[in-house]
Amino acid sequence: MSNNTNLGAAKAAKNDEFYTQYADIQKEVNAYLEYNPDTFRDKTVLLPCDDPEWSNFTRFFAQNFERLGLRRLISTSYAVESKKYKAYEPTLFETESPLFDADKTRIKGKIFELTRDVNGSGRIDIDDLEWHYLEGDGDFRSAEVCVLRDQADIIVTNPPFSLFREFVAWIMEAGKRFLIIGSQGAVGYKEIFPLIKNNKIWLGNGFNAGNAYFKYMGDCSSFAEGVYNPETGLVKFRNCCWMTNLEHGRRHEPLKLMSLKDNIRFTRHKDLKEIGYVKYENYDAIDVPYTDAIPSDYDGVMGVPVTFLDKYCPEQFEIMGLGSGYLGQSLGIKGIPREHKQLMRGHSAAGDLYMMIKGEPKVPYARILIRKKH
Repeated sequence: MSNNTNLGAAKAAKNDEFYTQYADIQKEVNAYLEYNPDTFRDKTVLLPCDDPEWSNFTRFFAQNFERLGLRRLISTSYAVESKKYKAYEPTLFETESPLFDADKTRIKGKIFELTRDVNGSGRIDIDDLEWHYLEGDGDFRSAEVCVLRDQADIIVTNPPFSLFREFVAWIMEAGKRFLIIGSQGAVGYKEIFPLIKNNKIWLGNGFNAGNAYFKYMGDCSSFAEGVYNPETGLVKFRNCCWMTNLEHGRRHEPLKLMSLKDNIRFTRHKDLKEIGYVKYENYDAIDVPYTDAIPSDYDGVMGVPVTFLDKYCPEQFEIMGLGSGYLGQSLGIKGIPREHKQLMRGHSAAGDLYMMIKGEPKVPYARILIRKKH
């Protein structure tokens, strides 16, 4: 079973108990600070879909409250009884508080806020968090959390995989800045891709070597060998990414590319050296199977891998569309002739690009259609 399959199964089963590592949050936030040290200054940051007592999001932003120059930090949790995974023990932080209520702890969400030096230590940090129970279970769609959303400047979290589309819509309808984690597969959602195409969402700085490790609180028996590490309690995914509308420097670094002829002559990719750049049969564009093989001197439309988005510079290229499924149809990609479908092991998806290689019809992996900017 692949890492992608594991993540898909988690979404289908609504297993959303994946907790982000502190080092990953720190690495990502630092990328925005390097581009603009005032990214978070005098801002209210909301961390919804969180578990503040043990969340690394809450820990990071609380510990770095003064360094980031925050005005206010808000973190909300989702009630245990509203989750799929219900194993739970209240923390000492909660049980030793005079606010603790044994009846509310499982059915109510909690809100943690940080604005001031409560304990008189001379600095504002995690020890100054103040909390109380919410009226409801803390669902991000609830009226009381929507009020907090509207008060926030920036929303940061690892939202439920199973509700990703809905969560992004919830952010966008309020016009908020955000930094969230999602599946790379979400790039192809009909609700998400137009936002990427129109530069309203882009990929963040990214995980180390593309590997994301999450603490998982649910049943780990369904994960393939090598995906879940019982010693660390971490689950590894290769297809997770940060999505944002905050600026970072990597986004504006143009790719260094060779000409079409030089790519074919010097490429390290054997298949490209053998067959060159193939034109699609049902759309006027060439297939570029590798991001590092995008020709610098081709003015037409090119189909590139989805991983191109990791290197996408909006000053260098224009995104035309996505060459698969509904989005491909809306772009005007013609259907695959029946006689070719029969040779493609039953492939029947409309809107997919296809090409002829050595006399055989082939459907490439999902391609983003781009064009060089002049």
